[in-house]
Parts: sequence; C-alpha cells; structure tokens
Amino acid sequence: MKTLSMAKRIQHIGASVFMAGLAAVATGTALADAVSEYPKSPVKIIVNFPAGGTADILARIVGQKLNEKWNQPVTIDNRAGAGGNIGAAAAYTADGDGYTLLVTPPGPPAINQSLFKTLPYDPHKFVPVTLLAIIPNVITARTDFPANTVKELIAYAKANPGKVSYASQGNGSTSHLSGQMLANLAGVELLHVPYKGEGPALIDLVANRVDLFIGNISGVIKFRQDKKVKFLGMASPRRSAVAADVPTAAETGLPGFEATAWFAVMAPPGTPPAIAQKIQSAVAEALKLPDVQQRVQALGGEVSGLSPAELTSFLAAERVRWKRVIDTGNITPD
Repeated sequence: MKTLSMAKRIQHIGASVFMAGLAAVATGTALADAVSEYPKSPVKIIVNFPAGGTADILARIVGQKLNEKWNQPVTIDNRAGAGGNIGAAAAYTADGDGYTLLVTPPGPPAINQSLFKTLPYDPHKFVPVTLLAIIPNVITARTDFPANTVKELIAYAKANPGKVSYASQGNGSTSHLSGQMLANLAGVELLHVPYKGEGPALIDLVANRVDLFIGNISGVIKFRQDKKVKFLGMASPRRSAVAADVPTAAETGLPGFEATAWFAVMAPPGTPPAIAQKIQSAVAEALKLPDVQQRVQALGGEVSGLSPAELTSFLAAERVRWKRVIDTGNITPD
C-alpha cells in the first residue's frame, strides 16, 4: 500500500477543511434564508387542553394577531388529554422548523416530569419561545363556608383537621398542587377531592358539596360576580385587577403562598434559536396591543412576553418549586 507524501496529506486535509467550510457556509445561508422568509406557509399552534379553556383562548387571541402580521394562516389544533401530555407529545414529534408550536400551561414543561414515571417527550428538549400570560390562582370557597379570609381559613382548618375539603381538576393538577402547597405552608391537613376537570369541581363547589377550590381566577370570577362563591385570598404577589378588593394570601396570614397559572409558547426540539427569537418578537409585539391587553386582563391575567432566555430560567425555577410540593405531598397522577 502506497503511503501519501506529506505534501499530498496536507493537500488532502486542506481540501477536506475547505469542503467543510463550504458546507458550513451553505448551512448558514440556508438558515438565514429560512429565518428571513419565516413564515412562508401556515403555522399550527397545538393547544394541549380543550377548546374554550384559558390556554385555548390565549392561543386564539395571539394567533389572530400573528395571522394579521404574517399574512399567513395560524390555526389552532386542540389535542387534550393525559394532563396535557397528548398535545405536548404531538408538538414534540413535529418538525423543528417553526411551523408547529405548542401553547401549554405548567403541566408538560414544568410539572409532569415530577408526576409521571415516563413521558412521551423530554420537557428539557422543547425550545422555549415566550410566555403569553400569567393568571393568578385564587382561594375560592362555598358561600356559607365559616371562614372569610385566609387567616380565618387556617384557624378553622387547624381546629378541624382533615375536615376541610378542596376540589381539584384531578390528581396532579395545578389546583391539587396549589391545595397541597397551602396545606404545607399553613401546617394544616386538608381533604383533597379530585374531579375530572374544572367544570365538575366548580359544580360541586357551587352546590356546597366541597369547601374550597384553588384555581385560576379566569375560571371562577363569573361565579363570584353571580354571588355563588366567595374569594378568601389571591395566591399571587399582587392583587388582581378583576377582584381588586380581594387581598393576597400574604396580606392575610400566609406569606409565600404563590400559585399561578401561566401559558408558555414552546417549539419542537431542533427549532433554530433564530426562528424562536423571531416568533417571540412577533408575539411580544402582539401582547403590547391595547385590545390584547384588555382581553387578557378580562381573564384576570397579566401579559408577559418573556424572551427565550428568560423563559428558560423561569421554567427551571418552576420545576424546582413544584417538585418540592409533589415530593412533600407524595402526589401521584393516579
């Protein structure tokens, strides 16, 4: 076998480096073109909860504005079930080109990894894009519940251990975890009553079959307005604009109790950061529009618009916070 001379080997290496450089340039050019042309075809937003819910409403509000800005159809595809895992899995397996996005509440990106033994996706491999809005949870009680404030609730629960019941959308749901967080912080024992969704839980709360429900304010504000329930306190750092008379939990005896619903935009693994940034910029622009802000505020929320880097940090903190609640309460989805 002939051995290449040193000159020939140097020439061969140089040619390989040159070809690799050309490939890199071509790839960079193709990516730059993809970013500059995005979007050149319809965009699909998967919502992993049913139509009519907060995630769906927010996705449609922003999707309409993106449609107008991009002059491309932006469609909503509801894939509900399994605590948001079905829709998350559908988005996870989509092409990472920016033409399929996921709008999701906390479950799939921050909670489910600590609840389920296995998942059909890796939450860490989604590409964070932005946060649409944050909507605070509120401690809601049946109208004839003996307590009217968080301080009175804690005192009553301590005097009646295990007798104060709270409804949730199901085991492992954010309302379940919020109730467990309240119990942990207050040092009380509460009775968890899981339901199959928010609707059945609220039906029984209004009918005085359960004592409490801790869920996002957008789902319960209408019942308070109709005087079918009462609010004991906000599970947020600030009061809500749609219920400004209701103090925060910290104001009335439970500092540190913060449980909010938030709604993130995530992209499939492999989505180029430049595409994610372009989407974030467009969404942030939409969130600044007065009519969008008014509609989000009507839900009791605040618009966000975090950058991909900010959302990455936010998710990391949320994962730690909810894992602590899940581990302390030994919570499972079954």
